[in-house]
Amino acid sequence: MEMHVYKNKFTHYILIIVGTILMAVSVNLVYEPMEMVTGGLSGLAIVIKKLTGLVIEDGIPIWITNLALNVPLFIAAILVRGKTFVKHAFLAEISFTLALALVPSDINFLGHDYLLAAVFGGVIGGVGIGLVFAANASTGGTDMLAMIIHKFIPYHTVPRILIVIDAIVVTIGIISFGITKALYAIIAVYITAKISDSILEGLKFAKMAYIISEHYEKIAERIIADLDRGVTGISATGMYSNKEKKMLFCVVSKKEIVELKELVAEVDPRAFIIVSDAREVMGEGFREYRQ
Repeated sequence: MEMHVYKNKFTHYILIIVGTILMAVSVNLVYEPMEMVTGGLSGLAIVIKKLTGLVIEDGIPIWITNLALNVPLFIAAILVRGKTFVKHAFLAEISFTLALALVPSDINFLGHDYLLAAVFGGVIGGVGIGLVFAANASTGGTDMLAMIIHKFIPYHTVPRILIVIDAIVVTIGIISFGITKALYAIIAVYITAKISDSILEGLKFAKMAYIISEHYEKIAERIIADLDRGVTGISATGMYSNKEKKMLFCVVSKKEIVELKELVAEVDPRAFIIVSDAREVMGEGFREYRQ
């Protein structure tokens, strides 16, 4: 049991570290050189670096701004929401700040191809955010600010508040860098959201199947023996024939659904199969529940 807990914590830390490094790569190697503000505190840090570059050489580094803006947010979050609220975000924020400091930001390998930058940055950043979220963590930033504000105006949802905050940051980017770069940044935001969602779905998704067949006993035996999956028999009534039937219900992984359909077809080519997505499955053979 102790070894299992250790492995879970190790995986948790690895996901956070790898995820924040990828996020830093998207910011330092794509968004900052291309002056694309995609929202969040890192987007605001890009603007601050540009503006302070008029006064000091190269401007204030993004990692310093990110850290400086997050410190008061974490303090406010502890006061308003408690220590438990920020404990998952603390490690991710430290890792993200270190990654921003270590990943070089003076390289522009994309030239002036803003579409390529939006796609590449969106994919890399999306994978990074997806891994951090998969570890049940957050890098703080505007997410945390939205949750703090929600404490005082609970009649507005956190996503709605977050949209307003990020819209303000993007608007600042429009004023600083122009609307063309901002439009490409919006494309990057969309791709980031899609990729991060896909990462989470890929880690947690499964397929559930309902099977109606006269040969349900044979099909159930094959599923248990060949796929090593459990099957549940549900009593049902065919309303057209008014006959009692047995409907099988089982949950399998994505890659097993093809084998399941082939198995059913071998036993009964006339079987009726319904396949749908299961958002999250916890239990034997799938992800274990962890509080």
